[in-house]
Amino acid sequence: MPKLLWREAIETTTIRTVRDSGTPFTARISPKPRVATLGSIAGRESGVLVVLLVVFGALTLLSDDFLTANNLANLARQVSIYGIIAIGQLLVILTGGIDLSTGSILGLSGAVTAQLIVDGVPVVPAIALGLLIGAALGLFTGFVVTRFKLPPFIATLGMLGIARGIVLVITNANTVQGLPDGFQQLANGTVFGVPNLLILFALVAAAAAFVLRRTVFGRYVYAVGSNAEAARLAGVPVKLVTVSVYVIAGLLSAVGGILLTSRLGAGVPTAGTGFELQAIAACVIGGASLSGARGSAIGAACGALLIGVLNNGGNLLAVNAFSLQIAIGALILVAVAFDQLNNRAAAKE
Repeated sequence: MPKLLWREAIETTTIRTVRDSGTPFTARISPKPRVATLGSIAGRESGVLVVLLVVFGALTLLSDDFLTANNLANLARQVSIYGIIAIGQLLVILTGGIDLSTGSILGLSGAVTAQLIVDGVPVVPAIALGLLIGAALGLFTGFVVTRFKLPPFIATLGMLGIARGIVLVITNANTVQGLPDGFQQLANGTVFGVPNLLILFALVAAAAAFVLRRTVFGRYVYAVGSNAEAARLAGVPVKLVTVSVYVIAGLLSAVGGILLTSRLGAGVPTAGTGFELQAIAACVIGGASLSGARGSAIGAACGALLIGVLNNGGNLLAVNAFSLQIAIGALILVAVAFDQLNNRAAAKE
């Protein structure tokens, strides 16, 4: 088994023979489930890429400021934070769940990190503690979902209130200021002219894409979202996978919170409000299905980029912010309607 390649390991672990109440039972999960084939994923990615290119081209023609280096750098920094937490949200959605606590965890992790640094804790340990908080909260949420069978919507809604309340209490609802320049350079610096945030976002998206498409864990994630009971009978550790995706979502939310704190140069206790909705929107627009087992990291990244481009272009063209919200909401409805049509068509086959 250790000598098997990634792909071969995936093929081997998707078929197991189990015994239930003493009766032989063979459960099979296809290595390429119909609900999550690479072909269908590629098609969804292509759709959002086409829309993104059209919007990008239109804004290039309509605004002389859109393609300037300064605007593109600002756009990259804005999109990267949304994109990172959208990747975490995607993993939860792929298992058939949803995480409404990402924005609150982002705010808590960022504010705690800022407070630790201001209190004299070195930057690296402070960042490590901030990341640990995000992972720990994700672990708690995953435990509640798997152990007490609470619906993910309710469990994460409760965590949303808990995390936001904690950050408001420990900061007394005051902004944490006085962060060193070195910490601020983490998000505002560049490497050969490329913003650090964009590099980090690309690394997170690439790592998530590799895990989902090339590892056993990635197949397990899709299998749980496709049919959790069948996955359990096939030997997939459903509870462990479910807890893991919430831990990863919490960790990536903490990454986003620390980067946002670095970018703002302050720990804002209300930071991240509404970010969970942006993350869900990015996933859905990028082709993810809220019923689970459909979606990709690249699609979620493209969805976040599309939302960012629309917001940025609207600001440049002086479009009413409320009108932009209407447009993005309509785009979400179209994406969900398209997903439902695909599900019905697949069910008839």
